[in-house]
Amino acid sequence: MKGIWITPIDDPGPGRRVAIKDLFDTAGIRTTYGSKVFARHVPETSAAAVVLLERAGYANAGKANLHEFAYGITSQNPHYGTVPNPRFPGHTAGGSSGGSAAAVAAGEAELGLGTDSGGSIRIPAACCELVGFKPSFGLVSIDGCFPLAPSFDHVGAIAADVAGCARALAGLAAVSPAGVDSLTELRLGACWLDVADSEVLAVVERAVAQVGANRSGLALPSGVFPAFQAEIAQTHRELFARHGDQYGDNVATKVAACLEVDSAQARAANDARAAFRETFHAAFDEFDLLLAPTLPVSPPRVGDPELAVRERMTQLTFPLNAVGAPVVALPCGRTVGGLPVSLQLIGRPGDDAVVLGAAAALEAELGHTPRPGRSIQKEEHERNREP
Repeated sequence: MKGIWITPIDDPGPGRRVAIKDLFDTAGIRTTYGSKVFARHVPETSAAAVVLLERAGYANAGKANLHEFAYGITSQNPHYGTVPNPRFPGHTAGGSSGGSAAAVAAGEAELGLGTDSGGSIRIPAACCELVGFKPSFGLVSIDGCFPLAPSFDHVGAIAADVAGCARALAGLAAVSPAGVDSLTELRLGACWLDVADSEVLAVVERAVAQVGANRSGLALPSGVFPAFQAEIAQTHRELFARHGDQYGDNVATKVAACLEVDSAQARAANDARAAFRETFHAAFDEFDLLLAPTLPVSPPRVGDPELAVRERMTQLTFPLNAVGAPVVALPCGRTVGGLPVSLQLIGRPGDDAVVLGAAAALEAELGHTPRPGRSIQKEEHERNREP
């Protein structure tokens, strides 16, 4: 499907097909990082995560399109096209791992390998009604992957269900889900609900009530973003100085803003990050896991400018990169307008097995498993044919 792939592989060979975000190096296969600057870049070696998945029996279905340099949440790429949303046409597929999610949603891959620095796995999973898993920081090697903000960057997976993400993590980090027979075994808290728009809130509140979660007083952080910007500035300073004219306008605007962050602002932001980390960990004195909306809004329309929607769309995902927490984003229903709503299940760093085990139980409790490879129009057409 046009816009999903940068380099497709028609016959990847035996194994589960994985769409590899074109931020990961692949030996002998063009790897652009979503940028015109690297349009002819062909690495000699593959990224660690790619090697691990291949050893686990996955076959590379191709390099998936993304937001340029992974710095954006709509996958509107001026060089390689905008990634379509196969399940909700006309709405963004999300980003920056948009191609990885779209490939799974379109049935062209069973797994999407992605990165998440501020929501870049969970946002496209939410927009395409899939499951996205961001592991604990550092659990999965990021070697051979072009960085964005190194202390915020995570490698993770997008799949049709929790089991698909769990299989990927077994290959990537030899971690298996903990046995969770019932969510009643766990103390569940719910946070950040009131940030959501009314249609999203109604769906999330039903899910939260269904699993018996109690309200958590965990507040959103403030003042952390300049720490993220300072790391992006460090990543792009020399490259942007040499090739800034080849950056797309969207990413060039954001990189230029990052380069304006001074050392005092970065220090203050890192202090705010440390304070939020303490507050976040304290919330787990009362709860084992937390629930929160993935997106506080419905997926925007394709034509909506990324700069106009990014702050709202990352509002509830970015804080969890600041603390390196493991998070599963999974569907929890649809708005009255028929758009997907997603719920984040959040654990303490290192609790990946518990998060995955509880996510499987939550998925079963909510009774919702997405079906990849089927567009909304096709589902409606088949329903209309039923007697």
